Amino acid sequence: MPHITASDGVKLYYEEAGGGTPILFVHEFMGELRSWEAQLRYFSRRYRCVAYNARGYPPSDVPSAAGDYSFEHQRAGILAMLDGLKIDNAHIVGLSMGAFAAFYFGMEWPERALSLTLAGIGSGSMPESRAKFAQESVAAADKLLAEGWEKSAAARSQSPTRVQLQVKNPRGYAEFTELIKQHSARGSALTLKGYQALRPSLDDFKEQMAKCRVPTLIISGDEDEPCLDASLMLKRGMPSAGLVLMPQTGHACNLEEPELFNMMCEKFFHQVESGQYRMRDPRATPDRIL
Repeated sequence: MPHITASDGVKLYYEEAGGGTPILFVHEFMGELRSWEAQLRYFSRRYRCVAYNARGYPPSDVPSAAGDYSFEHQRAGILAMLDGLKIDNAHIVGLSMGAFAAFYFGMEWPERALSLTLAGIGSGSMPESRAKFAQESVAAADKLLAEGWEKSAAARSQSPTRVQLQVKNPRGYAEFTELIKQHSARGSALTLKGYQALRPSLDDFKEQMAKCRVPTLIISGDEDEPCLDASLMLKRGMPSAGLVLMPQTGHACNLEEPELFNMMCEKFFHQVESGQYRMRDPRATPDRIL
């Protein structure tokens, strides 16, 4: 099995397909590299596509301490993948937890990102929801350790931002739930405690956002309530950011609407690669309504 070793010795499992300009896919908390299958199959026709399992998601290593799952480790995992595969820079595509890692990566190593696609980003990042998100993350971790994914998968995949997938695509939803049951309960619990509950808010990076020149695409489902305000905040704070809202769509937007997701990403990549992606014109930040 192919692995890349991170700077702290943790081995990260990856798969790749295709050739050309690299795209690195970074999965969400309830996902894994197989969650990107619809994207890998499509983009590998023209791009070198790489997807990997984060630490805590076998066959990647499952470190034993919550401190091994910090946001610094998560963003460094992206760097490890690029360095290990000798990729100078790539389009970085992240969903939810993976979008946070991609964002933190872009703020720290912008020269290594051709672009950032931040999908379903922002849960627990706004000031009014941070404390609640942290509490729920710790409680969910304790429940996972007590019950395992076999009992927890169905309940967690029927949250207010997940039921959209069940309604639209029952077969895809069933497959998604079965994959979750294969995850490491310990790895997921430590991810919740060490990363999800403790990660810094997007709002903490206002200065870096304002200076960021990495082309960025923010994607959110319009029924992904925890991410809507944060997505708008990113759009307003990053002159390099464009924003797409997918109608009647929840959190797992790449699974719910794979064709639309792929189309938006592809158009964005083409703009970037052709040199036609531009920073926001200062005149588009109005000081008046009319």
